[in-house]
Amino acid sequence: MAACYKSLRFEMERIHRLCFAECIIADEGIGECEVRCIETLCVSSDLDEPVVTVHQSIGEAKEQFYYERTVFLRCVANSNPPIRYSWNRGRDVLSQGSDKGVEIYEPFFTQGETKILKLKNLRPKDYANYSCIASVRNVCGIADRKVVFRLTNKTAPASIKLLVEDPIVVNPGQTVSLVCISTGGEPEPSLTWTSSAGSLPEKSLMKDGTLTLPAVSSEDAGLYGCIASNNVGNPAKKSTTIIVRALKKGRFWITPDPYHNDDNIQIGREVKISCQVEATPPEELQFSWLKNGRALRSSERMVITQTDPDISPGTTNLDIIDLKFTDFGTYTCVASLRGGGIPEISIDVNISSTTVPPNLTVPQGKSPLAVREGETVELECLVSGKPKPIILWSRADKEVPMPDGSMQMESYDGVLRIVNVSREMSGSYRCQTSQFNGFNVKPREAVVELIVQYPPAVEPVWQEVRQGLGRPVGLNCRVLRAHPSRVLRFEWRLGSRLLHAGHFDSRDETDYTIRSLAREGYGEYTCDIINEVGPGRCSFLLTGKAFAPEFYYDTYSPLWQNRPRVYGYKLQWTQMSPGAVDRIMAYRLGIRQTGQQRWWEQEIPVEGNIQKGELITHNLTELIRPEAYVVRLTPITRFGEGDSTTRIVTYSAPVNPHLREFHCSFEEEPICMFTQDKNDDFDWMRHSAATRDTKYTPNTGPSGDRAGSKQGFYMYIETSRPRKEGDTARLLSPAFNVAPKNPYSITSPPAYCFSFYYHMYGKHIGSLNAFVKQKGQSTSDAGPVWSLSGNQGDRWRHAKITIHPVSSFQVIFEGIRGPGIEGDIAIDDVTLEEGECPDPPSNPIRGAAPHTVSSIWPLSVTLFFTVFFHQRRMSLSSAIFPPQIMKLIFSLNVDLVSLMNMHWSNNSPDERTERHSSPGVYPGYQRPRSVD
Repeated sequence: MAACYKSLRFEMERIHRLCFAECIIADEGIGECEVRCIETLCVSSDLDEPVVTVHQSIGEAKEQFYYERTVFLRCVANSNPPIRYSWNRGRDVLSQGSDKGVEIYEPFFTQGETKILKLKNLRPKDYANYSCIASVRNVCGIADRKVVFRLTNKTAPASIKLLVEDPIVVNPGQTVSLVCISTGGEPEPSLTWTSSAGSLPEKSLMKDGTLTLPAVSSEDAGLYGCIASNNVGNPAKKSTTIIVRALKKGRFWITPDPYHNDDNIQIGREVKISCQVEATPPEELQFSWLKNGRALRSSERMVITQTDPDISPGTTNLDIIDLKFTDFGTYTCVASLRGGGIPEISIDVNISSTTVPPNLTVPQGKSPLAVREGETVELECLVSGKPKPIILWSRADKEVPMPDGSMQMESYDGVLRIVNVSREMSGSYRCQTSQFNGFNVKPREAVVELIVQYPPAVEPVWQEVRQGLGRPVGLNCRVLRAHPSRVLRFEWRLGSRLLHAGHFDSRDETDYTIRSLAREGYGEYTCDIINEVGPGRCSFLLTGKAFAPEFYYDTYSPLWQNRPRVYGYKLQWTQMSPGAVDRIMAYRLGIRQTGQQRWWEQEIPVEGNIQKGELITHNLTELIRPEAYVVRLTPITRFGEGDSTTRIVTYSAPVNPHLREFHCSFEEEPICMFTQDKNDDFDWMRHSAATRDTKYTPNTGPSGDRAGSKQGFYMYIETSRPRKEGDTARLLSPAFNVAPKNPYSITSPPAYCFSFYYHMYGKHIGSLNAFVKQKGQSTSDAGPVWSLSGNQGDRWRHAKITIHPVSSFQVIFEGIRGPGIEGDIAIDDVTLEEGECPDPPSNPIRGAAPHTVSSIWPLSVTLFFTVFFHQRRMSLSSAIFPPQIMKLIFSLNVDLVSLMNMHWSNNSPDERTERHSSPGVYPGYQRPRSVD
């Protein structure tokens, strides 16, 4: 999957546009992508300005080697498509390995793309201007973005101070100023304000760190925070709370004598009046009581109490003991805040012989109530009693929210109004009395039935039907639900022309049949099923278009080369449901080079009927290497053109298509098409001893490549910080094909010799594992074919494993970090050869043992017979090896027979024939025509 992602990403770079594609990597490394859309997406492409953030870590002495003072510069930008980052120090380009004090990496634990520049153990020259360049390679014409950060010995994170109280208590209408000042930070930090409400009030003003809120209201109350940021370390934050004094939601309720089972107020019994108000701040709330406009004080018969506002909203109670006739009157509860400035809330409660509990009824004719979908309806409950309480509405038949999204809705007049009623709102609605503004007694309730009428719901709402000429066609439209459920009639139409109409019987579906489809029978059919409310419609598109072909991605060795600058490709596909419509007479093939607008088109004739699952082959030739191409394929029938399908064909140099021999010494930057696993913890690095820094890890890693050269390259894992024990790095080879089985071969499946050199030196060495992952396997499914752990000494060692893959495969190297920093592991000279591995050499290190004179005589005899035996094929051995090379071969004691055999095997006539056996031009090839 990682290789596929890289291939697709490379393609996006090439074609300068984005595409959604499903990608498959074929056995020989050819990337194949089926394009979903390849144009018009530049509208949504963008690249924001990059941002550099700086963090510093000062660690303790690490294993007695060094005292670390490290700075991390992280560069991040939002973009579509993905970004490529690069770093400069001043005018110098920084890259991995260019400076021993610099490390550039992509953290595996972050979301999205980012690049971190790590400055290890700060040096004087590290104080400089650092530039981060974010690039999308000019995709859609988007230019590169650049940001510069100056790092000095004064660089420091921001710090701030608030010059305000916490909390700030104000009255509505006042102006509030919040002052925030910077007390430190280099570069100079920027100051911003945030609100717990999500956004600052629209009327707010901010200047130089001071936030001003004119004429504050209750909606402006909340937590306000000042944030100082200079992209160094974490932003500094401080906050304060604004409290706007207010009184709201004054309510009351009357509680009859709780010791008697009676909801009425009676002389000689107790009655309690409760008053509740929401106050901000609650500790300033105070109550007073009046009777008929005169102040009332607590006494033995008139007991005034108040609840703790910290426990519940502020509530005051007036208990009248042994109610007398003289106690009848109007009682007033007055709520205020200490200090004034806020209008008081007064609540009047009348206690008299007419004060009676409530009762609820539903008006005649208001239940059940039938309305049509989309109309406005009013549900009504009549409430009697004095005083009249608040009415609460809720669903009585199921636990679902009310139309406003809440579980209960309040009504002061007993009416619930619903706008744009829908069929889901049908059901029972409960109205019940609340204790507020009424009696604190058992709730009275009633139920209203709502019936919502709607047109029939039918299926299919839309369906495409494909059929060939002269064949029968049946269309069916079914009723799922409707109210009223009695359906009146149905109407079938083709366009606007009425075909058939009628009334429903006991069935809930209707059919329309075409016995023999004619060309004029193609088009859009509709079936309207109609009840009293309106119609429900089924739509059918009857067409003779053929289905889209489906490209085949498992073609064996689809790519071939017969000239240096061009390549050919074997295109294969199957036809989806070929018998659904008329016979496919031809395919229209369109091809264009990615990044170009001009299409070249030609028709591919088809003889006879295509069978379901039949694999169709067409050879694409004259493709310019290494360009990629968009291929479009459209079937053609008597009806006309069918649905098209599109894919991308990319060129990738075949890596040993039949795998005779593969050797990689990592000397070139492409590293033989090896790739890094995207799902591991860190990456393998290409390095040479000439550039490797051993200052901080002196007792680990190789001092040269496998041949002993300090200039030669190899792959290794760096186990210094931030790596930790158990972290893994995986290196994936390109995909190799297994040659077709030879029916005369005894060995089945074929054997290959997989060999490599490894260097595992250091007291903290972890493990090195080698895997063979075959086609269809995941990395976790492939078990190791070779594994070694621990310190193996300061020398290169040779490993050979015979493998027996049955399908295309990859080899994977996995390095696991040990308990400390002296755990670098290296590999070099990876080889894959056909056949079993020979016995391992007695001395695997090349040039480690001196050559003896006695070994020259057997070589001389071997050379004599070898030249004599092959003189028919070559007049002189110098045709292959000049005298200087022959002298070098003798000095190195190399087996000349093996070298000759390798030369002849690489130039054998059989292999040349097999390589060019694929046809260059398909039969009946015609020069394609150009289509703009």
